[in-house]
Amino acid sequence: MRRRIVPVVALVLVCVLTACGGSGSGKKKRSRDSRPAAGSSAKKVVTPSTDRDDEAPVDPTPSPTTTPRRKVRALTCGDLRDAQVGSSTVRYQGYPDHLPLHEGRWSGEDGATVLLQEPCAIGDLDGDGAADAVGAVMLETGGTGRFWSLVVWRNVGGEPRYVTVTDLGDRTPVQSIRITDRKATVIYLTRSADAAMAELDIRRTAVHRLSGTRFAEVSHTDAAA
Repeated sequence: MRRRIVPVVALVLVCVLTACGGSGSGKKKRSRDSRPAAGSSAKKVVTPSTDRDDEAPVDPTPSPTTTPRRKVRALTCGDLRDAQVGSSTVRYQGYPDHLPLHEGRWSGEDGATVLLQEPCAIGDLDGDGAADAVGAVMLETGGTGRFWSLVVWRNVGGEPRYVTVTDLGDRTPVQSIRITDRKATVIYLTRSADAAMAELDIRRTAVHRLSGTRFAEVSHTDAAA
């Protein structure tokens, strides 16, 4: 009886081992077969690279901006009281050099006196963004004459620098000056051609524009004074 049982048990063990080995072999075969064979027609998916050589590198440095125009202090009418009138190149009333005002006055050895008058205007005349100045000055020579002029001072670093002068004539008092749109509008009294020197029968409104060292009149209108 014992001799028959042993062969039967051995046969059962062989069958079990054979079944397990077969199953394991099958798994391994399926695992190998799941991979695509070499030379198969399966398409390879390629992820595009973001590091393309034909793309310009990004510069982390910000682009330069336009430097804003440096602001300077606007001139005031009070600044003109100690400014200069005339120069060796653009003379005032024939004087060969500049005349330094002191508290709005200059006195010469010839007895002449230059006086800064009240009408004055502040504004940009040359388009550089700085407020320039136009003032009225009067020359007294000791006689009856009172010679009025318009003087332009350019704003240079917040200080008045003489540019030019425009003569208005004898006894032609300036009443007002206004600067708008780079032009100066000046109102002053004058006379008609047949009037006496002491007679002021015209109220003139003249527009002047600065061009280099010229402060020329570009237009005017007259009304009865």
